Amino acid sequence: STPIKSSAASDVYKRQIMQTKMREEFAKIFGEGREPEFYFAPGRVNLIGEHTDYNGGHVFPCALSIGTYALARKNDCGKMRFYSLNFTRFGMLAVEGPANEFTNVPADNWCNYPKGVMWAYTQKGYTIDSGLDILYYGNIPNGSGLSSSASIEVATAVILNDQFGFDVDMVEVSKICQFSENKFNGVNCGIMDQFAIAMGKAGHAIFLDTADLSYTYAPLELTGAKIVIACSNKKRGLADSKYNERRNQCETALAQLQAVKPINSLGELTEEEFDAIADTITDPVNRKRAKHAVYENQRTIRAVEALKNNDIALFGKLMNESHVSLRDDYEVTGIELDTLAETAWEQPGVIGSRMTGAGFGGCTVSIVEDDKIDAFIENVGNVYKDKIGYAADFYVVTVGDGAHKM
Repeated sequence: STPIKSSAASDVYKRQIMQTKMREEFAKIFGEGREPEFYFAPGRVNLIGEHTDYNGGHVFPCALSIGTYALARKNDCGKMRFYSLNFTRFGMLAVEGPANEFTNVPADNWCNYPKGVMWAYTQKGYTIDSGLDILYYGNIPNGSGLSSSASIEVATAVILNDQFGFDVDMVEVSKICQFSENKFNGVNCGIMDQFAIAMGKAGHAIFLDTADLSYTYAPLELTGAKIVIACSNKKRGLADSKYNERRNQCETALAQLQAVKPINSLGELTEEEFDAIADTITDPVNRKRAKHAVYENQRTIRAVEALKNNDIALFGKLMNESHVSLRDDYEVTGIELDTLAETAWEQPGVIGSRMTGAGFGGCTVSIVEDDKIDAFIENVGNVYKDKIGYAADFYVVTVGDGAHKM
């Protein structure tokens, strides 16, 4: 693959073409009628701070300029009708009855994400008193680990807020969407994905303390360098089950540590404090999982401080250390992500590289000097294809705003 390079003017032109095409498809699928409204929710990439969000630690994600576009309008048939231009084989999925009675139906596939958000709104006391027609289109690579599911969730929440006049701020939106994924879709995720997508700011990453949701925006001033995402194209079939397993392992470790130290989360510990009581965790595997959570949190704090001090070299070094910890202590990388990251470390102009997301496939995120990007993509791509047997895809990304009505 070659890097995506485009000017702001060409991006605007592409969006206009896409919006026109979506309006045409909307009329074909749902029929003529009132003009639908346009909405957008980005994907996200986490620069550092992986598997810390459900451990009361810090994360450092940013919203991307790619994401989920949606067209929506109320209908007169009383049904929720969904269609995705990315999953046309499923056709239009229609759901009848009140949203508080929606259930997760495996045959509905992707549609369980917007259904879950509607269900979650009713659980929080909001009344959805009309049917909706919603057309989705996403340009996040499917299965990439850039949070296409959370992007669909937050896009749906923004639609509900606008169409039904719900006064829900974007922090609360992120909480409702996390609740939906936890309780409706059965993925015991933390808050990071939904928060980054709801609260993103162009040109900035979000330094978020997941323990209390306090946050600050940090300018991403990568002078002479850009963020390059490498998608492994490995199907992430184990990700959800292994994600829940890792979370359970951390919770078990935390419970044992709480017997000797009054803490609410692993994120409260420094490396030194953890090392002093680590033997309290009886299972050596659980001990490694907890070590990653503690050390990764402290790495993230140091990385953001390095960025504030314009020490991009230290930031990159901490990214590399993050990947090693995710590989050795948390064991969520695999040969595909290891090949991408470890090959990246050998390339000229690479400041740092690590896996991002839940793991077991998905993506790496690298910071690469501008004049080395083409060679980076060619070299890493060739090594990956030779070793893994199929190609990776590469994206040079820009950091965009959070979810909004367009």
